[in-house]
Amino acid sequence: MATLPATVQASHAFPPRVQNSCEFSQVLMKLQRATYLVASTLDLNCLLDRVVNDLATSIGNVEVDVWLRDGKSNDLVLSGVRGCTKHKLGARLKIGLEGMVGHAAAIGKTHYAPDVAKDPYYIACEPDTRSSVSIPLKAAGEVIGALCIEHSELDAFSEDQLQILEALAGHIAISVENARLFQNERDQRERLEREHADARAMQRSLFLKPQPLVPGFAFETAWHPAGAVAGDWFDFIDLGNQRYGIALADVSGKGMPAALLMSATRALLRSIAPLYASPAQTLEHLNRSLTEDFPTGKFVTMVYGILDASTRQITISSAAHLPPLVINGHCAFLDLETGLPLGLGASSYPETSVTLGPGTRLLFYTDGITEAMSATDEEYGPARLIEHFVQPEACVDSLIAEVQKFGIGSTHTDDATALLIRSR
Repeated sequence: MATLPATVQASHAFPPRVQNSCEFSQVLMKLQRATYLVASTLDLNCLLDRVVNDLATSIGNVEVDVWLRDGKSNDLVLSGVRGCTKHKLGARLKIGLEGMVGHAAAIGKTHYAPDVAKDPYYIACEPDTRSSVSIPLKAAGEVIGALCIEHSELDAFSEDQLQILEALAGHIAISVENARLFQNERDQRERLEREHADARAMQRSLFLKPQPLVPGFAFETAWHPAGAVAGDWFDFIDLGNQRYGIALADVSGKGMPAALLMSATRALLRSIAPLYASPAQTLEHLNRSLTEDFPTGKFVTMVYGILDASTRQITISSAAHLPPLVINGHCAFLDLETGLPLGLGASSYPETSVTLGPGTRLLFYTDGITEAMSATDEEYGPARLIEHFVQPEACVDSLIAEVQKFGIGSTHTDDATALLIRSR
């Protein structure tokens, strides 16, 4: 490193030997400011840049390097540098094998060379360097790197100054570790957000497929997860001979675990449904499989119907799900006996049949609709659901919009899903 002019050295250099309390106080104030700036950022690159530049400015006439330990290779990697013309960021040293820095990191103690020409560990770098100190950076008792400061004067650092630098190195190590933890958490959060976005896209692809074209019938669906993914779902299964399986279900829990169980349940239903002629048989066999495979305490509520388009009759079984709403001039909940939720234990699933004459509508829905809470903790409730569908123009999209408006200001959120069968 080129030597500064004598006039600049006198005004900016960290005195090689502190002569009076005034000079010592000035040094302390400069390093105190440097410590404050170091601790004021959680961006690792910005932090290291501040360390080397603030130290060089505070001390003057020096080279400052920060080396951080690579946990995979056990090398020291040059991660912050000021005043060095030989090494660039990313340069590496072997701990215990190369240089004063490698030696200090290996023994976990400060290594000071008042005359680098006489030090067995010093590796020549800047031609002007006459003295150098390497201080290990420790966090939780582990060496995570080293701070190196080189000076153009012999024996440039007093015992007091070395103690100050060691104290500063302690602050630097803590700040580096905090920045690394913050970066790791941010990386993990971004990874989870990407995974959630991918999972949401996959879920949406399941529900955005065209509904089946069934003569005499039309279908409306709405699926609104409370988070990135949902445990609510619906499905249409072509069973042949103008018969269609129609399911709407709600998996216990929220988020990714519920979404995973939803996918498993949906896949099982699709494999089982074509094998059995009635909803009751289908749910019984589905329940048996889920009881064997589901984690303890997890379950699914489901309403499953088989629509025979030729007779306009739908036969429905329920696994502890909310009763469907029949809309035909007036609104009434279907009187439907239910079995246990799927996955909790052996159960039977009684059936109820309904003939859907022209103009009749049948609504399947999840509790994220009727149990939606207002800002004053009032439930949307079954009465509001009936009131909404008394209106001739009511549809599932208008229902979801009304429920979301009702819940503005509430901290209670849940997946909301609805499926409406229109008989023409």
